[in-house]
Amino acid sequence: MEQPNALIIEMQNGNETAFSKIYSLYSEAIHGIIYSIVLDNDVAEEVLQDVFVKVWNNSKSYNIKKGRFFTWLLNIARNAAIDNTRSKASKNAKKNLSTSNFVDILSGSDNLNQTTNAIGIKKFVDALKPTCIKIIDLLFFKGFTQVDAAKTLEIPLGTLKTRNRNCIQDLRTMVLG
Repeated sequence: MEQPNALIIEMQNGNETAFSKIYSLYSEAIHGIIYSIVLDNDVAEEVLQDVFVKVWNNSKSYNIKKGRFFTWLLNIARNAAIDNTRSKASKNAKKNLSTSNFVDILSGSDNLNQTTNAIGIKKFVDALKPTCIKIIDLLFFKGFTQVDAAKTLEIPLGTLKTRNRNCIQDLRTMVLG
C-alpha cells in the first residue's frame, strides 16, 4: 500500500476528515497487532482507541522523511498493547482465567499468520528459519520481554539476543531485498 502522505499532512494540520480516513485505512491491521498481544477483543478495542488518540495528539511528531507512517503507528500500538499487558489491572484481571484463554498462546503460529497477513509481511516471516519465526512471534507480536522469551524457549538470554539480532537482519535483508 502506498503511504498516504497528503492525508498525513492534512491530519497533522488538524483535519479531522483526514484523520478519519487514516483510521479507516489502518485500524484493522493495527487491531490485529494489538489483539495478538493482549488476547482479548474488548481490551484490543480499548487500546486501539487509545492508540489513535495518541496518533491524533502527537501527529506532528511524525516526520515523513524519517520513516514510514505505518511503522510509526505500529510502534505506538505495540508499545500501548505491551503497556496494557504489564499494567497492574491487566495482571489482576488474568489471575482467575480459565485455560481456554491460553489457546492462542499454545497455537501461536495461527496467531502470527493472521497478524503478519494483516500487515503484509507473512511471506517474509514464513521464509525465515523456524527458530526465527518463534523468536519474532514472542518478542514482536506477543510482547514478551527478552528474559521471558528466553525462558519460554529454554535458551540462555545471550543466545536469544544474538538469534534475535540475526533473525531481524535476515528479515531486513529479505524485505529490503
